[in-house]
Amino acid sequence: MTHKLALHQGLPQQAEVRAAAAEFCLQPPEGLFFYVRKDHLSNHAIGLFQLAAIHLNQRPPHLDEARLANDALAALVEGLAGRLGEEEAALRDALNQLRMAFVQLAQSGGAEPETPAAEA
Repeated sequence: MTHKLALHQGLPQQAEVRAAAAEFCLQPPEGLFFYVRKDHLSNHAIGLFQLAAIHLNQRPPHLDEARLANDALAALVEGLAGRLGEEEAALRDALNQLRMAFVQLAQSGGAEPETPAAEA
């Protein structure tokens, strides 16, 4: 790679960043192998599911953050529909579970569902 960003002179200018990115795309460093596999995408989707679940399980739930993670998961699962392989059905189910949990929490104002009192 011949183009170097002048970081010592402060932040690089937008044109420098674009030039470096374009050069990298046209001529990646030797030995660098790019690939995307369905299982890698599934792992990222599971990470988004977990992130949304973490935000939904806070008390009170962090609904804005959960919505963002949920929307990102939806973009991945629905945007790649038919191309996620054998994990697609499970990912779609996970997305639907998150959506239902989100709606229930949003409608209840983030309150935990009531549980019957234990009998003595």
